[in-house]
Amino acid sequence: MNLAHLLQRQALLAPDAPAIFEGTQQVATYGQWGQRSATLAARLHAAGLAPGDRVLLFMRNHPRYLELLLGAWWAGLAVVPVNAKLHPAEVEWIIDNAQVRWAFVSHDVAPRPLAGLERQWEVDSDAVSALLAPLPGQAGADPAITPRGPDDLAWLFYTSGTTGRPKGVMLTHRNLMTMGLTYAIDVDALQSGDTMVYAAPMSHGCGLYAVPHLMAGARHVVPASGGVDAAELCALGEALGPLSTFAAPTIVQRLVNHVEQAGLTPAECARRFKTIVYGGAPMYRADIERALAVMGPRFVQIYGQGETPMVATALSRQQLANHSHPRWGERIASVGVAQTPVIIRVADALGLPLRPGHTGEVLVRGDTVMAGYWRNPEATAAAVRDGWLWTGDMGSLDADGFLTLKDRSKDLVISGGSNIYPREVEEVLLTAPGVAEVAVVGAPDPEWGEVLVAFVVLRQGTPDSAALDTHCLAHIARFKRPKRYVFVEALPKNHYGKVLKTELRRRAALSPPACG
Repeated sequence: MNLAHLLQRQALLAPDAPAIFEGTQQVATYGQWGQRSATLAARLHAAGLAPGDRVLLFMRNHPRYLELLLGAWWAGLAVVPVNAKLHPAEVEWIIDNAQVRWAFVSHDVAPRPLAGLERQWEVDSDAVSALLAPLPGQAGADPAITPRGPDDLAWLFYTSGTTGRPKGVMLTHRNLMTMGLTYAIDVDALQSGDTMVYAAPMSHGCGLYAVPHLMAGARHVVPASGGVDAAELCALGEALGPLSTFAAPTIVQRLVNHVEQAGLTPAECARRFKTIVYGGAPMYRADIERALAVMGPRFVQIYGQGETPMVATALSRQQLANHSHPRWGERIASVGVAQTPVIIRVADALGLPLRPGHTGEVLVRGDTVMAGYWRNPEATAAAVRDGWLWTGDMGSLDADGFLTLKDRSKDLVISGGSNIYPREVEEVLLTAPGVAEVAVVGAPDPEWGEVLVAFVVLRQGTPDSAALDTHCLAHIARFKRPKRYVFVEALPKNHYGKVLKTELRRRAALSPPACG
């Protein structure tokens, strides 16, 4: 089982089919993609790289990303994808930890040589063009794919490391093959005419969705900007037909804002976007209700982690659009039901399942769960126990199997002996007039142990703590309301758009204790 067989299959089946685009410009058919990746594999072998060696990709979103990725797999190598926003010093730590031999980079993110490498290749260089060019005298069949077992390493993904050094998540060919097949069952039906656009980082979940779209022989589009520009995405959708993509909730909000300002109707959005899969951070009920109203039923939610890539639960477009269901409001605030290849459990501290409606840690078991953490057996043993991945997320299942996340276990606040999940408070504050974003954390307090502090970004209006307090008291118990409101221009976020609550807790702890 080698994921490169997916490309070989499409290259043989439909060699002239359009495959890779930069903006609206086609840069490769499936036949050309297959030939370039196969040729790269042969040259990697000729240079002495052996099956299982690691190759790092540190670049902005780029059409060659896919050719390099599949070429590495064709050669039996493991890919180490790195977010282009990381500092070179952070990347050098990953290079050392992963024992990387070669790296492919773009000059804008790696203007100098990175330490610890045998070779560093600039993606736009003539040298890389030569690596992808046909071999002298090459004709007929491409070089053979290096055999790999289902449990061999394919993708070594380093976690964002918001609380220390990142850990290398070992994802196998089986993990990613299962993820790809699951997409077509639980997320979106695929066909060859579909178009996947890579606006979010290809080093993360968005790039992983190349696998199911490769399975279907779909088109793969990298925006000319290489990133997220709502106007550009709308224009691409108009030019290339309805797009599919993966987006963090912050990207969804940007897209919805643009669509609303441009005055596009849901029908016009349907001509531009087929499916927008969102996940990776909390999507609050108020935000998805607005997105559905503005753009129509374009959305699917997934919940997963790097340790079970893109696969844990899914909330389908049908479930999101089913306003007539008596529990629709509860369901759209959930993350859906278990995806086909996994089992979801909400458990107590011993791992025993809890009854519906009770809150505990979310556990996942199935063929997408990682092989472990690279060179870190202690962390592996803590995260995967008896085959169950302990996610660190707290949640509850309802009687129909819908999972509602409460918070990360580390974000739980205990105030006066009562457990408070900040996400519940955030959901309420986001319905207050003028509030654009909010994050709630706990801060030390001499009387209560901890109190809640809300960091608030306003969309409009002037700061008014009393009004927000009144709004909270109208919707949640008094003990759950924040004791302090801090108005900020923006929330600190990591490279993947997740709010850095560790930083907010630090700020809250430095502020004077709440009173009253």
